[in-house]
Amino acid sequence: MVLKKKKISARRQHVRDNISAEKFDRISGIVNSPIPLAVFVLTVFILLTIVLLSVDTSDGKFFRVDTKLLKPLPEVFAIGTIVILVSIGAALYIQHYQSRIIRKPTRLIALTGLFVVLLIMAKIGSFSEKWIWLATGSAVTSAVILTIAYNQRFAIGMTLFYCILACFAVGKIATVELFLTMMAGVVACCFSLKEIRTRMKLIEVSTLAAIAVFITAAALGFIQKKPVWLIFYTSGSAAAITVAVGLVIQGFLPLIEKVFGIATSMTLMDYSDANQPLLRKLAMEAPGTFSHSLLIGSIAETAAEAIGANGLLCRVGAYYHDIGKINKPPYFVENQMGSENRHNQLSPAMSLLIIIGHVKDGIEIAREFGLPSVLRQFIETHHGTTLIEYFYNEAKKKQDDRQTSVSESEFRYPGPKPRSKEAAIIMLADTAESAVRSLTDTNPGKIETVVHNMAMKRLQDGQFDECDLTLRELSKIEAALSKSLAAHHHGRIAYPKSPDEPIDMLRKTEYNPNGN
Repeated sequence: MVLKKKKISARRQHVRDNISAEKFDRISGIVNSPIPLAVFVLTVFILLTIVLLSVDTSDGKFFRVDTKLLKPLPEVFAIGTIVILVSIGAALYIQHYQSRIIRKPTRLIALTGLFVVLLIMAKIGSFSEKWIWLATGSAVTSAVILTIAYNQRFAIGMTLFYCILACFAVGKIATVELFLTMMAGVVACCFSLKEIRTRMKLIEVSTLAAIAVFITAAALGFIQKKPVWLIFYTSGSAAAITVAVGLVIQGFLPLIEKVFGIATSMTLMDYSDANQPLLRKLAMEAPGTFSHSLLIGSIAETAAEAIGANGLLCRVGAYYHDIGKINKPPYFVENQMGSENRHNQLSPAMSLLIIIGHVKDGIEIAREFGLPSVLRQFIETHHGTTLIEYFYNEAKKKQDDRQTSVSESEFRYPGPKPRSKEAAIIMLADTAESAVRSLTDTNPGKIETVVHNMAMKRLQDGQFDECDLTLRELSKIEAALSKSLAAHHHGRIAYPKSPDEPIDMLRKTEYNPNGN
């Protein structure tokens, strides 16, 4: 008996083909995404942690030649189960609160490496009860570094997972006392460390954490009815290690910033100094752009603080957002100082290349001067993919009937669009300030209307699609920018002049062209 192949209608076959194509696209999307690397790093971390936690250091066995290095097999399996559960929980926490870590392999590897190094530090503390408080120091280290690199909530959550692993790393001598002492230092660090604007900040934070650790350890010691001398010895040891952590991190802070690709407030303060080589070069070669950048920094900082964003980052980012204009300053109106506009002798297409080029030039200059990546984002995103309307309209006016129509996409900046609230604020502050500067009537009502129109224009153009800016926050930014710009463009009452009033020698010297 010959089985006949069932006939399938063309429509059903088309549906099946589409489903197969969608499955293939979905699989290829997963393969080409950061997920495989993240799974690989997680697997390596789990294996390393299981091996580390399985090393038997109880009763000095680690230093004996005739004993096995690892714990019994059933205990190793139990430890492996706990490590897998804790690691998966930490991975889900990262995915939920800091998914950008998964998208950036360097950050993922840095975070994994940090935990492995700290677990080794905690494991060393298991060699002797006198060293057990190294685990507290490692937990405080994790809390401080993650707060600096990310935020307080993420630091507390991730360090909580770390403390569980650290307790298993210490081994049988790990107790609830150790866990509570570690968490006391962690919570104290995270809630007292928001930003680092002074060199003493880390010392102050570690001292406060040391006090919390000392009080917690001492209270738990009294509850366990330990000898008073032992209570003060163990509490003092834990507090001393916590203070030492602050001193060590203070010295390694530049390295931490480089590894995690961040810039602390103290670093941003350094880059805000007008004596920075790049800012001094901008002030000398493009003074109009420098003055414009200072104003943008002032109004952007106010707008950022109105929505709880990083005002200092906005201010410093604004100082550097237009450094690409250093290469061709006379081609930008703020540097022309009343001279003829050089774009009058150029075609719109050539002017377009010069205007767009200042973004690319800015990125190259920033890399040359070693500007942190957190500041480079403002250079590449402050125009997003907006349309250069003036030269687009000029090109449309000059196009010949025989030529193809001018494409709007050709007259747009290459992007990317702002990917953070701070970058969106700089974009809006830049365009609002430029629009208000062109007004002849700068009364507050007119300024408010212009700022609102520019904000709506950027919103409808999709420039804020890649940042988590809400409409409520956008409204607050508009209000802050309008108020700041109105204050900057305030009016002046003319000084009264009397025909009988004598002209003082100072005014005569100032206005007499002959200097007599």
